[in-house]
Amino acid sequence: MNRIFVLAAAVFLMNSASAQDVDPADLEVVLPDDAQKCVLPASPDAIPDEANLDHLKVAKAQVAEFQGKMITFRDCLSQADDNPDNTPGNKQAIVNSYNYSVEMEERVANRFNEAVREYKERTAAAEG
Repeated sequence: MNRIFVLAAAVFLMNSASAQDVDPADLEVVLPDDAQKCVLPASPDAIPDEANLDHLKVAKAQVAEFQGKMITFRDCLSQADDNPDNTPGNKQAIVNSYNYSVEMEERVANRFNEAVREYKERTAAAEG
């Protein structure tokens, strides 16, 4: 029983010692300078309510351009992530930015897909 207590105490002391070695500034979630240079693209223009085929074609081109810019943005973040001087907080900020860009792209795609579905429903109802 004493061995288990001594082992547990040793593990506790090791964890305490390593936790004290961490500089609080390293845990600060801040984008590093090279990641701050990455440009998050603005989302495409809003798709009009009851969009017609021409509106959808324009929106599709804008969404494709937006997605291309998102790839460039994420590539830039990946390059910034490779910097060996990044702190754990810097790395977390880069992950947060990456995840936000994915969520943003999903919202744009969902908005476009919804407009296409609504267009198809309207044209089917008009034909039927």
